[in-house]
Amino acid sequence: MVKTRLPSDRQIQALFPIALVSILILGVARVVVDHLRSHHGSLAKVFFQRRAGPRVFITEGDRIKDGCNVFEGTWVSDNASYPLYREESCPYLVKQVTCLKNGRPDSLYQNWRWQPSGCNLPRFDPLMMLKMLRGKRLMFVGDSIHRAQFDSLVCLLQTSIPRGKKALLRIPPRKIFKIEDYGISIEYYWAPFIVESISDHATNHTVHKRMVRLDSVANHSKYWEGVDVLVFESYVWWMYKPVINASYGTSFNVRVYNVTTAYRLALETWANWLEANINPLTQKVFFMSMSPTHLWSWEWRPGSDENCFNEMHPIQGPYWGTGSNLEIMEILHSVLKGLKINVTLLNITQLSEYRKDAHTSVFTERKGKLLTKEEKADPKRFADCIHWCLPGVPDAWNEILYAYMLKDYQNTP
Repeated sequence: MVKTRLPSDRQIQALFPIALVSILILGVARVVVDHLRSHHGSLAKVFFQRRAGPRVFITEGDRIKDGCNVFEGTWVSDNASYPLYREESCPYLVKQVTCLKNGRPDSLYQNWRWQPSGCNLPRFDPLMMLKMLRGKRLMFVGDSIHRAQFDSLVCLLQTSIPRGKKALLRIPPRKIFKIEDYGISIEYYWAPFIVESISDHATNHTVHKRMVRLDSVANHSKYWEGVDVLVFESYVWWMYKPVINASYGTSFNVRVYNVTTAYRLALETWANWLEANINPLTQKVFFMSMSPTHLWSWEWRPGSDENCFNEMHPIQGPYWGTGSNLEIMEILHSVLKGLKINVTLLNITQLSEYRKDAHTSVFTERKGKLLTKEEKADPKRFADCIHWCLPGVPDAWNEILYAYMLKDYQNTP
């Protein structure tokens, strides 16, 4: 891996907060009115009663090879097989990610397939995924970037489910997609820091004011208990400034922490909860590595002074942007290595680093409204180079998640 030149600390401190404030506002959770034909009286139910169904048999040909690193590879143009679904075919997508509908003139970003160097990813099979998840709950826990991965999985699955047998419910801080015939619940839970914070309200929160409780997940974890497949993610909300206000030991003892120190303490609190509550025989836990940003075009095109706006092709060759913090990555590796239970790290950072072309840019919304013509004309200020268009990069993340679930699935006699 070859790293590009890094900016000075002063440059990062000056540019990163400005970019994050203007962009992360786009990630504020909105109140979505879900029109339900049925199930209205059952909103309080979180998951279906488990149901028996036909056995799933996974052949060795369906599984990724042992020893193959699916996170190393290249993006291959494939307009015959991709996208795996169409923007207009998925009624559950929110305006934040529907880039074509919002006026993006090209759709090339949808036609790239991630190709690992040493093996092939199994093609995503919605029916196989539904069979593996029959009677189970799968929950994504994280911020608005992780919410896009939830939206992606819903879109990948929903076309295989008959009308009237599926429903998207909003029970803040959760979004819940229920699949009746399979007894499946696909869920998203808003927790941008994983640990508790003053940003935990599903709709009333801001990146400007950050204060976290580094020693507590209690308010969140009651929703995680008993979930069959947990997929965690937490990164970009930590990176607003190099320091963060936080408490540890008592909520009244608030002081300033270096972000990397606070991140380690938060992950250790999360890890302690896992070890005390997860049954490795019946539950699976994944952690998504950080989703990269493409805020400064000089990193991949030296001499330029732009961002991800108007980018139409992936970066070719080795690349690592300064928006991806290597120290945070090392902390994550260290904490996961010390766990007494297995947590699978889905290291999607490098493969996503190449995709400068796939962000929502100016074809998105801000504070619940699509960007105006004047805002679109000022991409240096208003382009969102953090979130991703759908269909797009988060679909590849779910293809990898699917491949790991296939790999680990135990055939029963």
